[in-house]
Amino acid sequence: MKKLVGLVLIALVFVGCQKTESSLHYHQDATKGIKNGGVKMVEITTPKGKFNVWTKRIGNNPKIKLLLLNGGPGMSHEYFECMDSFLPGAEIEYIYYDQLGTGFSDNPNDTTFWDLPRYVEEVEQVRKALNLTKENFYLLGHSWGGILAMQYALKYQENLKGLIVSNMMASCPKYGEYSKVLEKQLDPMVLVQIRELEAKKDYTNPKYMELLMANYYNQHILRLPVNQWPEPVNRAFSRLNSSLYITMQGPSELGISGKLTHWDVSNKLKNIAIPTLVIGAKYDTMDPKFMEWMAQQFPKGSYLYCAKGSHMAMYDDQETYMNGLIKFLTSDR
Repeated sequence: MKKLVGLVLIALVFVGCQKTESSLHYHQDATKGIKNGGVKMVEITTPKGKFNVWTKRIGNNPKIKLLLLNGGPGMSHEYFECMDSFLPGAEIEYIYYDQLGTGFSDNPNDTTFWDLPRYVEEVEQVRKALNLTKENFYLLGHSWGGILAMQYALKYQENLKGLIVSNMMASCPKYGEYSKVLEKQLDPMVLVQIRELEAKKDYTNPKYMELLMANYYNQHILRLPVNQWPEPVNRAFSRLNSSLYITMQGPSELGISGKLTHWDVSNKLKNIAIPTLVIGAKYDTMDPKFMEWMAQQFPKGSYLYCAKGSHMAMYDDQETYMNGLIKFLTSDR
């Protein structure tokens, strides 16, 4: 009996040592020279010259490297900071990245840069600079980032280990149609006021955003009273590049009227053969039924439904979102 107990204790110590060594490796900064917390400015080449985009690596895992593509278009990486409370515990390496024109990256202040094909090539240049490969490269795109992620996968899936499409439909026309469904749920008097301001193109009127925040954003973007929104979300919103947002999305949240208006890759999802997780939410600005349908179109697709969540389900249905994401990323280990 004593011998059996001893063997069990030895086994537990061995497992504990393995975990400790693994954790030490995860937190080890292997970069040479002066340490800067994992930040790397990546030089990208564009038709109009070279610019720098900001990235920051968290953790060290040679099997899982998750690049995060933020939404907007035009927001910064900062609302993804909730990942800090979940992914390190699962030893998942993840990389914050501000796309050109956002956050800490260069801003050329030129609307010709706000173009989906150019952003696809930007992601590819970032991938190469960070040495992300088929063996470890996962791409998560949220909202506009989901459009970018799908478009990237259609061209460069041979470089990906897995794809996560978070809260973004594969069809902007269908997204526009669904916005009409949600619009009907607004108080009719509120909708009248919103439409009156839009008819005047008075989008900078403080009343316009006030109406949206109090009646639409707090129901379909993040389901909390606006004065209780998490600080990283508010910080990301405060950095929004309105030129980029309006050029791509259009000035109104109730529908789409920018360069992405006719973007639709619904019939091409079958060509993305890598493992793909689609994340939808009950109260999202994106139709959760369509999101479920999307998951079925990917040959290796799966669907994560956030029953309490909205567009930022990583905040208002955090347990479901993070547990599902971690399960997907670690399933082959």
